[in-house]
Amino acid sequence: MTLIVKRLMTLIMLLAAGTAVLMIVAPQSARSQDGLIIEPRSEGEGPYERLILRGAYLIDGTGAPTRGPVDIVIENDRIVEVKTVGYPLLPINPDNRPPLNGGTEIDMSGMYIMPGFIDSHLHLHTPASGQNVPPEYVLKLWMGHGVTSGRTLGGEGMMWELEQKRKLENNEITGPRIEVYPVFDSSEAGPINTPEQARERIRNIKEAGGSGVKFFGAPEEIMWAALEEADKLGLNSTTHHAQLDVTHANVLTTSEHGLKSMEHWYGLPEAMFEDKQLQRYPPSYIYHDEQDRFGEAGRLWKQAAQPGSEKWNEVMQTLLDRDFVLSPTFTAYQTSRDFMRMSRALWHEEYTMPNLWEFYRPNRDAHGSYWFDWTLEDEIEWKNNYQLWMTFVNEYKNRGGKVIPGSDSGYIYNLYGFGYIQELELLQEAGFSSLEVIHAATLVAAKALGIDDEVGSVQVGKKADFVVTKENPLANLHVLLGTGHIKLNDETREVERVGGVKYTIKDGIVYDAPQLLADVRAMVKAEKDRLGIPPGPMPIITTPRE
Repeated sequence: MTLIVKRLMTLIMLLAAGTAVLMIVAPQSARSQDGLIIEPRSEGEGPYERLILRGAYLIDGTGAPTRGPVDIVIENDRIVEVKTVGYPLLPINPDNRPPLNGGTEIDMSGMYIMPGFIDSHLHLHTPASGQNVPPEYVLKLWMGHGVTSGRTLGGEGMMWELEQKRKLENNEITGPRIEVYPVFDSSEAGPINTPEQARERIRNIKEAGGSGVKFFGAPEEIMWAALEEADKLGLNSTTHHAQLDVTHANVLTTSEHGLKSMEHWYGLPEAMFEDKQLQRYPPSYIYHDEQDRFGEAGRLWKQAAQPGSEKWNEVMQTLLDRDFVLSPTFTAYQTSRDFMRMSRALWHEEYTMPNLWEFYRPNRDAHGSYWFDWTLEDEIEWKNNYQLWMTFVNEYKNRGGKVIPGSDSGYIYNLYGFGYIQELELLQEAGFSSLEVIHAATLVAAKALGIDDEVGSVQVGKKADFVVTKENPLANLHVLLGTGHIKLNDETREVERVGGVKYTIKDGIVYDAPQLLADVRAMVKAEKDRLGIPPGPMPIITTPRE
C-alpha cells in the first residue's frame, strides 16, 4: 500500500470522525506545471524620474552608526544624492534640503532606512517541488521582509531560474533580483563520471549565465576538476559538504582547490578532528534515515577540536587567509533544538500554505521532516552543538572573516521571509551586535556574492534598494518580522503589535510591504478555504487521541 493511499484512508477516517485535517498533497506526477508561470508585476509605484525620501535615519550598510535625518535623492533606479539635512528632534530648514524639481517625495521622518537585504541561500520553490507552493507566494514573502537580492542554490532547473532572473532584473515580476547557482550534479546535468564531464558542466553553467555553482560533493578527481574550472572561469562557488563525501572533501580540502564559500557547517568540524579521521557514528546509523542523519549531525561539533585549541586556530586562520565565506544558515536547523517553538511559531497560522505544512510534518518521504521520534536528548545535543558552532562563527567574524546570512527556507518549519529575519536574530545570538548583523546582511553579503558594485550600501551611484521601518531595528531585530513585535502600550494599557517592514524599495520602485504580506495571507486563506480547512493553527498529529 503506497504512502498516498494510506494517508487518503487516514483522511477519510478522520473526516468521518469530524476531525479537521489537511488535504493530502498530490503526487508530483499529478501536479499541474501551470504554476511555473509567474504573473506579471502589479505591485509597486515607480521608478520615478526623481524621488526623494525625506527625513529618515540612515543605517547605510557599511558598518557606520546610524546618522541623520537624511534626504535620499533617487533618479530612476539609482541613488544620486544622500544629504544630512539636520539634527534629531529639531525642525529641518527647508533651504537645506534637496529641491523637489517636479519630482515625488515621501515623508519618512522618524523612520529608519537600510540597504535592501541580501539572502545568500534561497530556493524558489514551485508547485512542481515537494513544497508544492506558488512561486509568487515565495517571492512576496521575501520582498515583504525587505529581501531585494539573493542567490538561489538549486530549484526547478537552471534555464527556468535564469528566465526568472531576467524577469526579476527587469521588474517584470515582483521579487528580489537573484544570482543563480545551479546544482553541479542535478538531474538536468546528465551523468558526470569523468573530470572532463565535470569541466563541461561548469562551462555550460557559465555560458548559460549562471553566477556560480553549488556542490554537495563528488569523487575527488571530479570535484577538483570542477572547482579548478570554476576558478579559471571566474565562476563563484559554494557547497553543502555532504557526509557521503566529507572524508575527502572537508572545508580545508575544498577551499584549497578554489571553493569560495560554504553553506551550513558540515565539513567544518570534520576539518578539526584531532583524535579521529571519521565522525563516530552509532553502528545502526543510515544516512538516508533522516532522523539518523540530523540526530547525529547535532552531535558532531563536540567531536571536533575545542574553542581556542591549536587545531581550532589553525583551521580558522587557514580559512581567513583564503578569504573564505561562511553562510551558516543557523535558522535552517533551529527546529532541531526546539521543535515546539518552531512548529508553533506565530506566523504559521496565517502565512504557511497547507501543502507546505504537510511537507513540514513528520514524514519519511519529505526532506527535513525528520521528527519521527525527536527527543529532549536530541534537542539538548543540538543546543550544545549551536554553542560551539556559534562560537566559531562569531570569532571568525571578529578576526575579519566574511559571515553572511542565508535562510534556506521551505524546510524544517522554516518559512520564507520570516526565516531570513530569524537568521539575523540568530547571528545576534551568536555574538554579533545588531549593527554587525545589518552589515553582514548588506555590504558583507554583497561582497561575498560579487554584487557590491551595485548593491549592499546606501551610496551614490548604486541601485536604489532600501528597507524602511518605523521602529529602530538596531534596538530590536524582532521588529523586522512580518508579524511584528508585541509590546504593552503604557499610555493606553493595551497590548499592541508594532514593527514589520513599512516599505521595500527595489530599483527605485516603492513596494508597500504590509500589502505584500496581506496578499500572502489572502493566498493562504483561499487555499485553506478551497481545501475546507478551518481557521486556526494547523494540526501536526493526524491520529485522533484515545
